[in-house]
Amino acid sequence: MTKGILGRKVGMTQVFTAEGIVVPVTVIEAGPCVVLQKKDATTDGYEAVQIGFADKKEIRANKPEKGHAAKAKTTPKRFVRELRNVDLSQYEVGQELKADVFAEGDIIDVTGTSKGKGFAGAIKRHGQSRGPMAHGSRYHRRPGSMGSIAANRVLKGKALPGRMGGEKVTIQNLQVVSVDTDRNLLLVKGAIPGPKNSFVTIKSAVKGGK
Repeated sequence: MTKGILGRKVGMTQVFTAEGIVVPVTVIEAGPCVVLQKKDATTDGYEAVQIGFADKKEIRANKPEKGHAAKAKTTPKRFVRELRNVDLSQYEVGQELKADVFAEGDIIDVTGTSKGKGFAGAIKRHGQSRGPMAHGSRYHRRPGSMGSIAANRVLKGKALPGRMGGEKVTIQNLQVVSVDTDRNLLLVKGAIPGPKNSFVTIKSAVKGGK
């Protein structure tokens, strides 16, 4: 069964193992989260648990959000997500989830929104190679052939310049190095998507045990 929590990316640092090996880690403020709703197959068509993280200012919440949160005896949340493939018997509406849902050594998947890079060319955006840089080349950083001239159009899937970043990204099989239950912090080996203070979803790894 899946277990998970919502959090906020604090930043990166490094820790040392008992053997003196330095490990780069990302610090995530994981929770506290509140269970807002339980969804089951009979009423909703699927099973999931809806959780929320980070209080929203009262003035920024609309009436449906306030009513939904009131059923869980909490305040409206800024970041709300659903966890599927969970054991519904382990959750109750209004229950608080903290960083201790994970333990040191757990393998997790982290989903976030990558940093926006703005408009980028094909070389930066898709990793294409440039042309010769000699003066007579006249082809340096352009996107290359548009394909068959018979099609009389640009074929679907052509790697062209455009807006880069700002996309939903999941990094799989990251290891939890340490759990600080007092401050609700997870130290995760490696980097995760998004800038500092961005919201992330942490779930037990889909492929971690395979």
